[in-house]
Amino acid sequence: MAIVVRADGSLTFQDKTYRCALGKGGLKSDKKEGDGATPVGQFTLRYILYRADRIKTPQTTLKTYPIEATAGWCDDPDHPEYNRPVTLPFSASHEKLYRDDHIYDIIVVLGHNDNPPIPNKGSAVFFHLARPHFTATEGCVAVNLDDMLEILTKIPAHEIMDIRL
Repeated sequence: MAIVVRADGSLTFQDKTYRCALGKGGLKSDKKEGDGATPVGQFTLRYILYRADRIKTPQTTLKTYPIEATAGWCDDPDHPEYNRPVTLPFSASHEKLYRDDHIYDIIVVLGHNDNPPIPNKGSAVFFHLARPHFTATEGCVAVNLDDMLEILTKIPAHEIMDIRL
């Protein structure tokens, strides 16, 4: 049973609906790097990164890895490590995963543009924690902490997130 995300900011899983934040660029079937859009499609939940200094290891069937202070994600379409985790310092454009705010206290890495990554088709598309008031993301799907923890306890291995227009 897939996790279904809709353009109205709802996420449905196992007959329960949750509020979610989506990309400030809306939903797009043709995602481009930097457009702020959440990509439409079906994406496998790959693994979880989490801040072990802030939360306990999430209870889930997915593999979990603590986020180190040097964790980053390459968003430079011209770099060989595009849309891959990297270790900071890193000379090319990247996103820092060890953040001062709490949105990356839990990151579920989605299988978007990763097999193999195609330059400019989007990077760092995650399922993560929402900002207060569910303000828009840079292209990810985000829910509150309690909802994330509840969802993670119920998902089977190889679960799919189905993002629909």
